[in-house]
Amino acid sequence: MVCLGNICRSPLAEGILKSKVNSEDIFVDSAGTGSWHVGQLPDPRSIDIAKVHGLDIANQRGRQFTPKDFLDFDFIFVMDNSNKGDVLQLSQNESDVKKVQLILEELFPNENVDVPDPYYGGEQGFESVYQMLDKACNEIVKRL
Repeated sequence: MVCLGNICRSPLAEGILKSKVNSEDIFVDSAGTGSWHVGQLPDPRSIDIAKVHGLDIANQRGRQFTPKDFLDFDFIFVMDNSNKGDVLQLSQNESDVKKVQLILEELFPNENVDVPDPYYGGEQGFESVYQMLDKACNEIVKRL
């Protein structure tokens, strides 16, 4: 799960998908394309909205996406087209490229729909993002 800073959308997506899969079989992680929040907790609003839905993401820490992630993960879900471009710039071959997908492609195939960044919005923005990611993660689980 990849977004810009790894404090809003991708930590939510990580927490949601982790809650839906067997952690012994499937490893889920998140990262940001930027380095601003490496080592930091998710945004308090992400922590709060996750908690409202029964998830605890307060132990996550921000990290930056690296080329090694292409080796470590079978699927790389990005939150928006800008993040997709940044991740693809780090790809080294066609196999890497094939792993990268907008997460909302799960709900809106071939429509290039971004998960909006709720950082500058209010609480409702985080709830909306949660709902989008929850639906997308339900589809991911069906595929896994």
